[in-house]
Amino acid sequence: QVQLVESGGGLVQAGGSLRLSCAASGSIFVVNTMGWYRQAPGKQRELVATITRIFKTNYTDSVKGRFTISRDNTKNAVYLQMNSLKPEDTAVYYCNAAILSSAPYRNLDIWGQGTLVTVSS
Repeated sequence: QVQLVESGGGLVQAGGSLRLSCAASGSIFVVNTMGWYRQAPGKQRELVATITRIFKTNYTDSVKGRFTISRDNTKNAVYLQMNSLKPEDTAVYYCNAAILSSAPYRNLDIWGQGTLVTVSS
């Protein structure tokens, strides 16, 4: 059983900061690309940022310069530092990871349970 557990959401005023964390656990051989997605009320889920195992990053245009994705391969963890938050960043944020599990070896696409980020104006 492989799972992602997220933490760090909450309520913050516009211009503030939050840091999201996500850790993978279970029968893991290797964690490949990890990422954060978000879904605002009434909207489709969208990509926020991704990071490969060798730390290559990709961001959606609306968060460039404000958000930073990072990871710790020793902990199978990914983080999202969010600065200069805006009301339009309000959404449920989901962690995602491409994982090669062990016993048995299998490629998995795993999602976290989601954590709510609310930015007040």
